[in-house]
Amino acid sequence: MEEFVKGGAFLIESISPQEIFTPEEFSEEQRLIGKAATEFVVGEVQPVAEDIEAQKEGLLPSLVKKAGELGLLSGDITEEDGGQGLDKVSVLLMMEKMSQGGGSFMVAYAVHTGIGSLPIIFFGNKDQKKRYLPKIATGEMITAYALTEPEAGSDAMNAKTVATLSPDGKYYTLNGQKQFISNAGFADVFVTYAKVDGDKFTSFIVERKFEGVSVDEEENKMGMKGSSTRSVIFTDAKVPVENVLGEVGKGHIVAFNTLNIGRFKLGAGCVGSSKNALQDAVTYAKQRVQFGKPIAEFGLIKHKIAEMAIRTFTVESMVYRTAALVDRILARIDHHAEDVGAQMAKGIEEYAIEDSINKVYASEMLDYIVDEGVQIHGGYGYIHDYAIERGYRDSRINRIWEGTNEINRLLIMDMLTKRAMKNRLPVLVAAQKVAGELLTLRPKVETDDGKLTLQKEMVEMSKKIALLVAGAAVQKYMMKLAEEQEILSSISDIVIEVFAMESALLRAMKSMEKFGDEKSQIQKAMVQVYVNDAFERIEGFAKRAFAAIAEGDILRTQLSALKKLTRFTPVNTIALRREIADAVIKMGKYPF
Repeated sequence: MEEFVKGGAFLIESISPQEIFTPEEFSEEQRLIGKAATEFVVGEVQPVAEDIEAQKEGLLPSLVKKAGELGLLSGDITEEDGGQGLDKVSVLLMMEKMSQGGGSFMVAYAVHTGIGSLPIIFFGNKDQKKRYLPKIATGEMITAYALTEPEAGSDAMNAKTVATLSPDGKYYTLNGQKQFISNAGFADVFVTYAKVDGDKFTSFIVERKFEGVSVDEEENKMGMKGSSTRSVIFTDAKVPVENVLGEVGKGHIVAFNTLNIGRFKLGAGCVGSSKNALQDAVTYAKQRVQFGKPIAEFGLIKHKIAEMAIRTFTVESMVYRTAALVDRILARIDHHAEDVGAQMAKGIEEYAIEDSINKVYASEMLDYIVDEGVQIHGGYGYIHDYAIERGYRDSRINRIWEGTNEINRLLIMDMLTKRAMKNRLPVLVAAQKVAGELLTLRPKVETDDGKLTLQKEMVEMSKKIALLVAGAAVQKYMMKLAEEQEILSSISDIVIEVFAMESALLRAMKSMEKFGDEKSQIQKAMVQVYVNDAFERIEGFAKRAFAAIAEGDILRTQLSALKKLTRFTPVNTIALRREIADAVIKMGKYPF
């Protein structure tokens, strides 16, 4: 059986291009899945975008049901339970293409196919799967995920909703309120959480029609205005005992694994939205004439277009690399086993670090892209008639849900540290090794040969920087490191950049091997620019962390080591960005 790559191992191992999956390798079947999703969005969703934004009664649930009729809701559901049982690369590709229908539709779709249904797919028993999944697959039943409460957001375990077992043992009575619940206005099924006996955090499947279940008025939101967001209220709500999801007191297992998947999928949604925003910006820049020529011909506009494309390329590389890792580990599971769902959730948890990285990077990347898209549109970007205005407002929520980006930055380091302590990932050993090599450590290559040799060396040095800073932080703070959130965030930012740089690099190297340097020129140029700029950011993060960790001679020694690792000649990013922008402008959209 093929050995799987451990989650987080990218930080301590050298990886070859052959070990990763890239979007250039989509199968014919996967391309057809993507095409079907795109046709649905173009034909059914985009023509009614304004009606969705105005929350036209019944429109969003009817679109979800139409997607179900075409098999676009059932990728994660097994054939046995009425779905298609697709691989995760295909599921993410479908998510990416469906997100091109706009933010509000994407919310309804993503919740239903993600956090609303995956808890049942992974943790439901045979009876629960039989009762719910076939109807979820077709859209006959629409799902929602009700975890957040007025006093429990990131601190989900602080939930105040309680569940009391009836004297006859047949049902639980739920009392409490869930807040900011997407799809709440039309969902038929809520996966929710309550504390049994006041302390046993437990997951439940609650149907809208159950006695004591009600919803509040729609929230008036900054963005995603067409999506439904309401509070869900349980007032002596009667939930049959057979609707406990997983085990009593083990709701945290359901909740945290579900959020991992939510982060996993959110990255793909951001890729689709970023490609849309880039295309809108390029189209406008080619049409808008100022000082006698289209603004697309101006250097500073080219800079923006190139950077939008580079960041989209980078996150696309990260997302599909991760999806293939997940597919590889899920292929090892016996899909006929009694606990197949729980095994799959455990397999996905292996890449929880990468999921958090992708979530943070993708959401911040999309915010950057829509912001620059508005800037390219100038005053028109501020007007509701232009799609980029809605895209700008819709993007902002991505940094908040599925765990805020602040929480995810802390999680990245928390997971790395815990895996190191349990010998699950030898991070501390690798950090000690780098510290021991400091006197002799030098980059092997310092200037660009145009073959990405320099960029490969810079990625390797970046890994060493991450290990040096992490090692210094652990050595100083030991068990109190969790209290040093600013330092943890800086280290996480280095780790995020390492995964981003490497994912883009390996993708371009694989393309160069397969298609040759000339056909891969734009990918290569993107990597040269991205690695150059990311490396500067990494140096800054490291300096900030070292200055907080040490002072005096120790700090000078650490900064001297950092200087050795960052001795590179910069590349001409201005010329490279112009080349990238020209290719994007010529195509009128994202070029791959």
